[in-house]
Amino acid sequence: MASLSIFAVASVQAASHRVNDSLVLNQTQNIHISTTISEVAPAENHRPKIALVLGSGGARGYAHIGVIKVLEENGITPDFIVGTSAGSIVGALYASGKTSKQLEDIALALKVSDVRDFTLSKQGFFDGQKIEDYINKQVNVQSLENLKIPLYVVATELKTGKEIVFHEGNTGKAVRASTSIPSMFVPTKIGNEEYVDGGLVSPVPVDVAKRLGADIIIAVNILAKPEYTETSNMWGLFNQNINVMQNRLAYYEAEQADILIQPDVREKQHVFSTKSRKETIEAGEKSTLDHIDRIKNLIEYRKFHIADENVEQFTGKQQQQFQYISSN
Repeated sequence: MASLSIFAVASVQAASHRVNDSLVLNQTQNIHISTTISEVAPAENHRPKIALVLGSGGARGYAHIGVIKVLEENGITPDFIVGTSAGSIVGALYASGKTSKQLEDIALALKVSDVRDFTLSKQGFFDGQKIEDYINKQVNVQSLENLKIPLYVVATELKTGKEIVFHEGNTGKAVRASTSIPSMFVPTKIGNEEYVDGGLVSPVPVDVAKRLGADIIIAVNILAKPEYTETSNMWGLFNQNINVMQNRLAYYEAEQADILIQPDVREKQHVFSTKSRKETIEAGEKSTLDHIDRIKNLIEYRKFHIADENVEQFTGKQQQQFQYISSN
């Protein structure tokens, strides 16, 4: 069985130390606890930990490539990536070590047949196995924990509706779970549980990055505004229902980000046309260019203030940490 890690939130009391607790669950359901304590060392010039949060949004996910391109051109590399739904796809490929140019080439070459596999299941029209295989091929079958940039993939546990975060194991399967849109895709089964699209509970998972200890959070919201969604047909109405709910969730999530990038992307009639893909990538570039000076200034500012803030943060304050569960 593929090994995947699931994170749950725990609140721990922190004094002058940073504490990381991990719970590992094996096939026999035995729980092993390991704790690592490291000192918070002050530094005059401490590089801030940067998180790149890539949100959900279907084919509008091409905009994430444009965002990465501008960050790359300005020498900004995230310390870790949090991706949900479409953001998990781009996040996985980027985390594997691909450049923005390679990401763009892959995006423009993608065929419908590469990722869609029809099924007669009562749970959905598409099985999702092709997405899993496609991602694993693109990342050279690297597991999540072995990617060059740490990646956290958000999905929704179908039975409970809980937010689940994968960080170890089969990269393709984690992305498959995160992109399994209910009623369209068959839920992804991992162990005894079924998982569906992460965008249902966390369309712009800023809170995950925050709980992982990011000093600077750059979030990308690619959701279509409800007023731009076509509602004259059944598919449009389905999209609108999802858009309304996700936009409301995203509003509260995104306000926690230090930098919020919102490319001007709308629903495209021909999402698999080369023209639409290029336009969406360019929209991501344009929006990021509008924020790049602020991003650079924030990084420089935090370099010289992060040590003082860390001392304050770990003096008697409640600090939320992840406890992760690994199923093999």
